[in-house]
Amino acid sequence: MKNDIGMMADTVFSEDGEGPTVILVHGLGLNQDMWQWQLDALQKHYRVVRYDLLGHGGSEKPNGPYSMEQMVDQLYRLITTQGYGQCALVGFSLGGLIVQAFTLAHPDLVSALAILNAAHARTDEQRAGIMKRVEQCRESGPGATVTDALTRWFTEDYADKNPEVLAQVRQWVIANNPKVYPELYRLLAMADIGLEDNIANIQCPVLILTGEEDFGNSVEMAQGMASLIPNSQLEILKGLRHMALAESPVQVNKLLINFLEDALSLADK
Repeated sequence: MKNDIGMMADTVFSEDGEGPTVILVHGLGLNQDMWQWQLDALQKHYRVVRYDLLGHGGSEKPNGPYSMEQMVDQLYRLITTQGYGQCALVGFSLGGLIVQAFTLAHPDLVSALAILNAAHARTDEQRAGIMKRVEQCRESGPGATVTDALTRWFTEDYADKNPEVLAQVRQWVIANNPKVYPELYRLLAMADIGLEDNIANIQCPVLILTGEEDFGNSVEMAQGMASLIPNSQLEILKGLRHMALAESPVQVNKLLINFLEDALSLADK
């Protein structure tokens, strides 16, 4: 399989495999390596592009504040600079909000959209809870909230049996720049604002997926998105939390590949 690592101005990215282009957009505090559980399965069928969001990994880290417009522009420049043309987008958590905003801004560049474990139409109380964590990170750094995050992200049974995976995810989070991370966390807190009703304008095929126990990106939120987006498919993963794509990759990958296969075959007609 082809593997290329590239640098575009402010963005580090990787390409693996051949076929229709599928771009993976990671979540807050993580980086393109979080897709390691999906890469082998996807690259058998597609050209898989992973990249580090602004403020993350090897990409540029401006001091902030960060805006959704910046994140959309970063993805637009990646697609157009590399000549990818129309792509399928897969976004996780914050990435799931970014790909929604991108699809609304550039519908001609998106053939299919998968929204994994992302929030929708948060209540004031839910947003206040996230802002409390923003302030904890501002005062004490990225490590201040990571233990609680891992509890929300993984089931107890998986955490007990796979301490090395949790250690890896913990390391990704605490490696974030302590000045930049709170600004990125604030973006997460606000990123669903403006998407709530507008996503009804998304016309491409959409997969919406979350874990039954992912309470911050809940079943109700996923159902709300599915009720608004005309051409959408909803999948709820029983007994799983936020990092279902790491905890149950076979299940997630099968759903992703089946969705992409159907959606991209429709796009070719």
